Amino acid sequence: MIGASFAPVLQAAVAGDELAFGLLWRDLQPGLLRYLNALAPGAGEDLASETWLRIIRGLGRFRGDEPAFRAWVFTVARHRAIDRWRRNVRRGDEPVPLDALIDRPAPDDPAGAALDAISSRAAVALIATLPPDQAEVVLLRVVAGLDVADVAALTGKRPGNVRVLAHRALRRLAEQLGEGARVRGEVAAVDR
Repeated sequence: MIGASFAPVLQAAVAGDELAFGLLWRDLQPGLLRYLNALAPGAGEDLASETWLRIIRGLGRFRGDEPAFRAWVFTVARHRAIDRWRRNVRRGDEPVPLDALIDRPAPDDPAGAALDAISSRAAVALIATLPPDQAEVVLLRVVAGLDVADVAALTGKRPGNVRVLAHRALRRLAEQLGEGARVRGEVAAVDR
C-alpha cells in the first residue's frame, strides 16, 4: 500500500508522470499477477498487460481513495479474465510453435525470478485446489487486500456469502496444510 501519499501519486500519474505511475504499478502488479494466474493459468501476464492498458485509459476518470483504486484495478482485471475466457470458449486458443519462441531472449534474469516466485507459486497452487468461488474470494481478500464489501461488489455476491466462502476456503487450506504436515511427519518417522 502506498498510504498517505496515494492522492498526490495518483494526481501525478494522471498528469503523465511516469515515476508516479511506476509507483502504482509496483504496488499492485505482484498481487495482480498472482490473482490473474490463479484465474487464468498461463495467461496472467497478458491479462495484466490488458488490465494496465485499461487502467491507463481510465485513470483520469477515476475518483476515490487507495482502497477504491485497488478495488477498481482488480475489477478491471476480473473483467479482462472473463472476456478472455469468453473469447477462448468461442474460438479456442491457437498454440504457438516452439520454434517461434527459441530465439526470443528473456527480458530479465529467469533464474532469479524463479527463486523469488517459488513460495508465491506454492501458495497460489494450494489456493487453486479450492473450488473456484472460494479461490477467487481468498485471492481478492488476501492477495489484492480488498475488504469484504469490495469483494462482494466485485463478484456479485452478498458480503455474508463472501465471509462464508472465505471461512470455508481457509478451513480447507488449514486441513490441507495439516494433512501435509502429518504426512511429512510420518515420512520422517519412517526415515529414522
